[in-house]
Amino acid sequence: MLSSILTTSLLIGAALATQSSPTVVCVAGQCLEGYTNTTIGATLSASGAATSLLLLPGQYTSSTNPALLHDLLTSSSASLSLSPGFDGNTSLPLNLALQPGVAVYPQANYSGQATFAELPSKPSNSTSKISPGSLALASNVWVAISGSSSDRVIFWDSVPDVSQLPSGAAGLSQLLDIQSSACSPPCAGAGVCSASGTCTCPPGFNGTSCETCAPGFFGPTCQACPADCATCDDGMTGTGRCLQPAIKNAPSTCNCLNGVCNSDGTCTCNAGWTAGTNGTACAKCATGFFLNSDGNCEVCGLGCTQCADGNGECISCKSGFTQDANDRTQCFASQSTTSTGTVCPDGSFSNGTACEPCSPLCQTCSGPSSSDCIICGAGKYSLNGNCVGTDGNGVCSGSSLVADNNKHECDTCPSKCTTCKYSSFSVASTIDQVQCTGCLPGFVLSQGKCVESCPSGTFLNPQDNVTCTACDSSCSTCAGSSTFCLTCANNQLASDGKCVASCPSNTFSSSGQCISCHPDCATCSGSSFNQCSSCPADRPVLTNGRCLPTCSKSQYFDKTSSSCQSCDASCSSCSGAGPSNCLACSSSSQVLRGGTCVSASCNGTSSVISGLGICLSDLVVVPPPSGTSSKSPLPSITGIDTPISSSPSSNTTVVKRPLQWWEILLMALGCAFIFVLFLMCWRRRMRKRRAAATANFAAAKRLDHSKSWRYRLVRFGERLFGHKKGQRWMMPPPEQEDIRLEKLRAAEEARYDRDLEKLQDPRRESSLRHDREMEKLIGSYEYTRAGSSRAPSPLPSLRDYDGDRHSYKASSKGSGSSDRARELATNDLVAQESLYSQVTGQPRRAPEPRLPVRNPRDLLPSRFSNTTTYSSWLTPEPAAPPVQPVYSAPTPAQEYARSVSQTPQPESPPQRGAYWLQPANTGGSRNPFLR
Repeated sequence: MLSSILTTSLLIGAALATQSSPTVVCVAGQCLEGYTNTTIGATLSASGAATSLLLLPGQYTSSTNPALLHDLLTSSSASLSLSPGFDGNTSLPLNLALQPGVAVYPQANYSGQATFAELPSKPSNSTSKISPGSLALASNVWVAISGSSSDRVIFWDSVPDVSQLPSGAAGLSQLLDIQSSACSPPCAGAGVCSASGTCTCPPGFNGTSCETCAPGFFGPTCQACPADCATCDDGMTGTGRCLQPAIKNAPSTCNCLNGVCNSDGTCTCNAGWTAGTNGTACAKCATGFFLNSDGNCEVCGLGCTQCADGNGECISCKSGFTQDANDRTQCFASQSTTSTGTVCPDGSFSNGTACEPCSPLCQTCSGPSSSDCIICGAGKYSLNGNCVGTDGNGVCSGSSLVADNNKHECDTCPSKCTTCKYSSFSVASTIDQVQCTGCLPGFVLSQGKCVESCPSGTFLNPQDNVTCTACDSSCSTCAGSSTFCLTCANNQLASDGKCVASCPSNTFSSSGQCISCHPDCATCSGSSFNQCSSCPADRPVLTNGRCLPTCSKSQYFDKTSSSCQSCDASCSSCSGAGPSNCLACSSSSQVLRGGTCVSASCNGTSSVISGLGICLSDLVVVPPPSGTSSKSPLPSITGIDTPISSSPSSNTTVVKRPLQWWEILLMALGCAFIFVLFLMCWRRRMRKRRAAATANFAAAKRLDHSKSWRYRLVRFGERLFGHKKGQRWMMPPPEQEDIRLEKLRAAEEARYDRDLEKLQDPRRESSLRHDREMEKLIGSYEYTRAGSSRAPSPLPSLRDYDGDRHSYKASSKGSGSSDRARELATNDLVAQESLYSQVTGQPRRAPEPRLPVRNPRDLLPSRFSNTTTYSSWLTPEPAAPPVQPVYSAPTPAQEYARSVSQTPQPESPPQRGAYWLQPANTGGSRNPFLR
């Protein structure tokens, strides 16, 4: 720390000594007047301005403070003087930033004349010597510089003072590499990452990361294949050996198939070929030739002027010739006879009267000249109607055709041959022994035949680029020479043209060959750039099979483990482990001192400049007040620390920028949230108001049982068995229940009337009436409350007459008050709800318990017979048509009912049913049912 303080003091003293005139240095939001040697950024000046300003890297707009900076930025006469590596103009907003690359300053605090090294457009192995006092790096750029220990030190951030770096990064001397970190995935070793995030490939390279060679290029540096080679052993691992030479004067260049192109663009056809019907030269067989199975035009048999393709059968013969019946490919000459019928022997012909000798060149003839030969003599062969001789190779004189001893003609060379010969010609030689000596362009000569490519075990002789030559015995395949093996025999491996037992380093075995690794790898398992097993020194980081030149920004490469390790939390980038190996600080309030990040302690209101890693007060030395320093006092400049709003000369125009899509989305979501919150609050308020109204109603009706033990027991049961309050079944009010009962009674009566109308049998009708009366009687004792599970009785509720009935029972029996209490209790048990409904406030979900009722027909006649009902005596039972109705004597109960019904009741209640009986006060019960 002491050394750092001394160094800072020396720097301040040097600055005061070298800077004679004060300068105003500005960043966005603050300007400071003093003495400085800093040259980074740009100098802003304007005509009429009090002073020029040194702008440090940053973004400046029309609203940037202070007023002095604002006035010069918005001045119409403003001009910029840029330091090396910076680019920009005076148009606002002004983004003053270093171009992709690194600026090297000879002194600390970005002082002195800078040297700028831009991001290269292609990889370069050259290095440049430097002696930096400070380094300024563009964003997304890293540089590799060698130190005193010959180790590569990777810098990601600007360094204001190289002397404050850790000891492992001291002695920086050579700039090794400059790369951009914008590419993902990183470029291969041959590619250069541009500032836009794409890999720029040198000529010959291909791929998104420049990891492969383009077609026609080979080797680690992707060199071009030889110029006279159409196909070579290309690729990143190729040898560049020519596999197929370039074809000169190919027949296709002059619209020719079976011929050689001339310099004037015409085509010279092979013998037997002529132009096709479509205009293509040398595309079909000429007259007197046929196309054989090898695709070559072969001469027709002797005496045949036209023959068929394929088998060569003669289509037409010459005059004087007849087609052979046994061999249809041949035509034989008719025998020459005289007028006397004498047959002329071979070697003579008939002149009409006698036989004359043929020409010495003819074996048989039709006239005296050599052109009249039918079959040429020994050693002579027919060619265009003449007999010609051959040379020692069997080639007919004056042509490129060869002798055919079977046809006695000159025939064409084999397919695709331009010239041919017999290796040893004699009269016993056959046409199959002919061997090619020259081929059409695009074909090679292999074992006397013209083929498209050399067969396995041979290579194309580079001396003539036509002849296929056998490889050496040690090679299975070879290229360029007989000893340069591509694959080897005896289970050996071919490595760089030689056969070895095992592959050397930096190669891998594949298909009998030792193939070189990708240039990015030291050792590998395949030829791709992501199949590395170990890495070279210039790309030491092995990640997912790839060798990379550096770790990420917040990591360093540990040589011991050969892996990337994280930097200390205080470091933005580092060269080793711990807080003392920082190359830049992660906190904006710290600066680098001896490899350690410490508090900046900037003077005054200045702070650490973003991207430079130094306080503004450390760049500008402000002398003490006048009288205590040898320096003259600083001139007073208006607006150097005045905001724009308080400056009289400010004329700021606020430019409203359009809203971004995410800002609009956030505002819409906020409005929706506020609306939903309002709905929830309103709903909650309405619920409270309804609850308060319900509570007031319950209090007025004395229905509030929430404080009783029974209510608390019910609520506990609901919570215990999962019953929700929202599921409580509310009983309808009595008015609605009465309306519902009336509707049910009317529907039941209508159904009963329809059933009566359908019946034709009086007995069944009487039986139906009886059953209906009994149902009404039994149903009158059902529960008529809303909680009853059975359908309500169509009769009115018995609760309205409980008092009358029980008073009548009491008076008839003459029981006391205790009997009266028991009767009332019994009536309550019948009329009231069940215990479950009383406790829970809900109806039963199962049928109400009731006593079983026997069939009325099975009961005693004295109580439930048909004659005991009011309807039985009120309306006589209809009898069958032929039978006269028989009326039995009325029972005492019927007499009592009739007497009661005839008794006037002035204050009787409204009629409730055909069989409802009103009791009469007779001073003593005469009801036989109560006896």
